[in-house]
This record gives sequence, C-alpha cells and structure tokens, in this order.
Amino acid sequence: MEIIRVMIVDDSATVRQVLSGVLSDEPDIEVIGVAVDPLFALEKMNRDWPDVIVLDVEMPRMDGITFLKKIMAERPTPVVICSTLTEKGAETTMQALAAGAVDIVTKPRMGLRQFLLDSGNDVVHAVRAAAKARVRALAAKPAHAGAAPAKLTADAILAAPTRAMNVTTDKVVAIGTSTGGTQALEALLTVLPRTVPGIVIVQHMPEKFTAAFANRLNGLCQIEVREAVNGDRVLPGLALIAPGGRHMLLKRSGAQYHVDVMDGPPVNRHRPSVDVLFRSVAKCAGRNALGIIMTGMGDDGARGLREMHDGGAQTVAQDEASCVVFGMPKEAIKLGAADVVVPLQQIPDTIIRYTTHGGR
Repeated sequence: MEIIRVMIVDDSATVRQVLSGVLSDEPDIEVIGVAVDPLFALEKMNRDWPDVIVLDVEMPRMDGITFLKKIMAERPTPVVICSTLTEKGAETTMQALAAGAVDIVTKPRMGLRQFLLDSGNDVVHAVRAAAKARVRALAAKPAHAGAAPAKLTADAILAAPTRAMNVTTDKVVAIGTSTGGTQALEALLTVLPRTVPGIVIVQHMPEKFTAAFANRLNGLCQIEVREAVNGDRVLPGLALIAPGGRHMLLKRSGAQYHVDVMDGPPVNRHRPSVDVLFRSVAKCAGRNALGIIMTGMGDDGARGLREMHDGGAQTVAQDEASCVVFGMPKEAIKLGAADVVVPLQQIPDTIIRYTTHGGR
C-alpha cells in the first residue's frame, strides 16, 4: 500500500488538530507535519517534502495564494485548499484554483471542530484525489464518521423517461468534470466563440463557490458564463454552471431547452452530479446533444455519457495525458461511452465543428 504523505498549513490550531486526526486515522495517509503559516511550512518541507499539501488561504506573514504560486513555480505539488464558506473565501479560492490547486475543503467560521469531524470523509476523498493528480508548472472512511452513504444513481433524481426530440437546429453541449476541472474549463471556455450552442456544466464544487467560479469565467470569456438559476433558458453563447449543493437537469418546452435546479440526495456521492445532468440531456435532447466528460476522480458521469451515446448524441472524453486526474473519462471510455478521446486542447475545435457541421 502506497502511503500519501500530507503537510497541513493553517493558522487555526483547531483545523490543524482535527484534520491531523481525521487524516491520520486512514491507513494510507500519513501527516508528516503541520505549520501555522507558509514560512514555517517551507522550513519543514525543505527537509521532508509531502505528496499533498492542505493549505489555508488567509494566513499571517505569507498568504496561501502567494505560497501556492511559489510551490507551483518551483516544485509543483498537489494542493488542496482549505477555505471558509464565505463570499470572500470563495473568491480567494477561485484565485487558488486558477493558480493550480486541485480541490477544495470547506470550513465554516463557527462550529469548526464538529463540521470538520462530520465532513471527514470529504477531506480524505480530497486528499486521495489530490495524490493522484498530475500537477504541472504554470476511498476508506474515517472510523468516527459513521457508515458510508449509499451510492445512489441518477434514478433518485430523474422523473420517468421522456421521449427525446428528433434532430433539430437547437443543440446543446453538456460538460461534466471534477478534480482539475476548474483549470480545464477555463482553458476550454475562454477560447469558444459566442456562436456556440448553449452549454450546461456540472463541476463538482461546494455550495457558494460556483457563483464565484462562474463570475470569474464570465470576465475571461467571449461567451456569457453564469451560475444556473431554476428555469434559465439554454441559449447560444451562454454557459450555465450547476450551483454547488444542487442538481441541474435539462428540460425542454417545445423545441426550447431550459434547466431545472433542484435539491435531492447526492448521486454517486455528488451534488450536483454529472450523471444527473447527462441522463437528463439524453432523455430531452437525444441526437441534438454533444456530451463531454473531462478530468476528475471517480465515475460520476460515465453511465450518463453512455446513455447519451446510446441515444444518438455525440460523445467525447478527455485523454489521459491532458487530465489532472484520469478517473471519470477512464470509466466512461471503459463503458464504451465515448465516440472519441481527445486532448483538452482539441475539445474547443470539437465543439466548434459540432456547431457548424454537426460534428460528423
């Protein structure tokens, strides 16, 4: 068994103590050190470099963003950001993800100890995902956390099947991604022209963070990008990102598409779930859709992409070399869900060809 060696950098003694306990309970994780700020962390890391760093973003002497950029420039290492559930925390975390962090662990300002204990499995999952990440220069459960929740399928969210439309001129692009997806989506969406079909996206991300992520992308892209609101129309030149903590489904009224944003249990242990989005697209859009699964740990979206494929949609998986974590695309490919497997830099051209020529 390969051991994941972790350094925790946070100015909160509670966070350092609780995260150390949660992670040390796992047989495949070793906490090799904790530090109150990045300068102390660097002293320790220069003697014993970790496989994964769990990093706060608001600290004295050196902030987490500056430290992260230094690490990614000098010795790229997977970093999980430990961020507060506030608007300011979300905005700062977006900067961290853009700088190369691979995942987010959230923490509230109040009730911190109990929150971290209750969310222990999320922390462990984030660290394990980060350990598999390919960072470049620019899933056991803790014993005290209780039994793992059932791994529900998208049937828990979706209504009875509807009949997809025949081929029409109204098309939709559905994208699903997780670990590493914030950087991949930025690389993809920033080069798309305003003439692309409406885009619906699930990026695994906590509540409160998707709005900041969408706002950041909106300022960088030619297309409009925003966090989805229930009932939003799916329109050319618009990308809708599912809100963290809620599922997003594609629906249709006549020949027009819109989204339903709704509560419900986690699917494949995620909310929002890529499978929920993809299966709803398969039912409502059929051959009028393009499905794209990108970097991420686990298998969420693999079965949904296969359902899109079987319904006549065109389907794409990101290749291993360009993925931060080749989990979700790998599972989709194993199911025969992907028509093509391409590197990230070719996905924009795939969408453009689909827009102009139907992609065939």
